[in-house]
Amino acid sequence: MLMSSNETWISVGQAAKLSGYHPERIRELIREGKIDAKKFSIVWQVNHESLVKYLADAQKSTDKRHGPKANK
Repeated sequence: MLMSSNETWISVGQAAKLSGYHPERIRELIREGKIDAKKFSIVWQVNHESLVKYLADAQKSTDKRHGPKANK
């Protein structure tokens, strides 16, 4: 994890693992501006706090399309 001015940045792969989303869904959330991300050299990094906030908001939502798929 990279630290920049007290912010924690994680890779798209780490964000996918933490959230249960596919890495491509993480990239979509970045493009849609729903989570904060930065490009460090050639690698995109996700702001950990932004992802956690998005996941908390998605879990509270009545629209279940926002959460990760349930394991069956």
